[in-house]
Amino acid sequence: MAAPLDFNRPPWYTQALPLLLRFDGWLLLIVLFMAGLGLVAMYSAGFDHGSRFAMHGRNMLLAALVMWIVTQVPPRLLMALAVPLYVLGVVLLLGVEFVGITRKGAQRWLNVGMVIQPSELMKIAMPLMLAWWFEKRAGQIRALDFVVAGAILAIPVALILRQPDLGTSLLVLAAGLSVLFFAGLSWALILPPVLAAGIGIVLIVMFEPRLCVDGVDWVVLHDYQKTRVCTLLDPHRDPLGSGFHIIQGMIAIGAGGLWGKGFMAGTQTHLEFIPERTTDFIFAAYSEEFGLVGNLALLLGFLLLIYRSFIIAAQAQTHFNRLMAAAVGMIFFTYSFVNIGMVIGILPVVGVPLPFISYGGTAMITLGLALGVLMSISCARERTEDDSVFDKR
Repeated sequence: MAAPLDFNRPPWYTQALPLLLRFDGWLLLIVLFMAGLGLVAMYSAGFDHGSRFAMHGRNMLLAALVMWIVTQVPPRLLMALAVPLYVLGVVLLLGVEFVGITRKGAQRWLNVGMVIQPSELMKIAMPLMLAWWFEKRAGQIRALDFVVAGAILAIPVALILRQPDLGTSLLVLAAGLSVLFFAGLSWALILPPVLAAGIGIVLIVMFEPRLCVDGVDWVVLHDYQKTRVCTLLDPHRDPLGSGFHIIQGMIAIGAGGLWGKGFMAGTQTHLEFIPERTTDFIFAAYSEEFGLVGNLALLLGFLLLIYRSFIIAAQAQTHFNRLMAAAVGMIFFTYSFVNIGMVIGILPVVGVPLPFISYGGTAMITLGLALGVLMSISCARERTEDDSVFDKR
């Protein structure tokens, strides 16, 4: 016998509406603003690249879908997925090591029915794993716990470096180190490597004429990595080769001036002087057309995104949520700082995309995952507050 109809039950679309509207309003506004800038920049920079603009829009829609799906996943389930995702990522990286696909001299891809880049997964799996590790030890974290966390971080970073992929390894390392820092890593352990890195940079700059010559082996770096560092110090050493990207990028940025040359009016961009103008060096194309004012708007968007991430972290209810939200904020900072830094010539060129702006499907999906995690943590706080108000009634 059929169950009687419940006429007091609200229709299905009324019940589904909270799922569709479950977003952090401020974060959503920032994301829409940055997505708008990205579409405008890509339309101009990718004008001569056929369907590049349409593909960029498609990638954004796919990332938005991923963000919405992850938003519906409660943080406690995200925490339960941390270990499986990390183990899966390490297994896939080992697969790349032994049976990976080589392109342009780098072995970074794996064919599992479709070609994937496992290192992209670790950008989110790594902070998830470390946040899970410290959540399990909340209130009784010891020095040994940081040693174990360091080993958890070192394994995938070392595997990614072997591919070699310096850019992605730096992003994974930054995501992991940010979790260690926010978990309470002592400054006594932070300052020595920072000072050592500073001294190393000073020595490289002082002895650059002797180090940046053919036949000098830097031991710890591949030849192409040595070339990138030397090109950073003096891009005019090889103006038509390794230094071409940086030189043309700086010319485009300088040509933009205060207000820029105008939308679709960048000569460096449309005369194809800027290599990779839709991917790693799109900031140069954007700067030429929108100038300093446009750059300030872009930087403001990134600052608001990072600020909102830290606000969500500060208001989170659990140790895991706080660490994960803060790590996502640092991921956005690292992406934007490294990309803009390499384009303006203060950092080596390492192949890091600019969030929302650069073309790239895998990077955009990773961005959607990160935003979904933030949304999930923020919505979990709001649900907790609603429940507490409901209980008081």
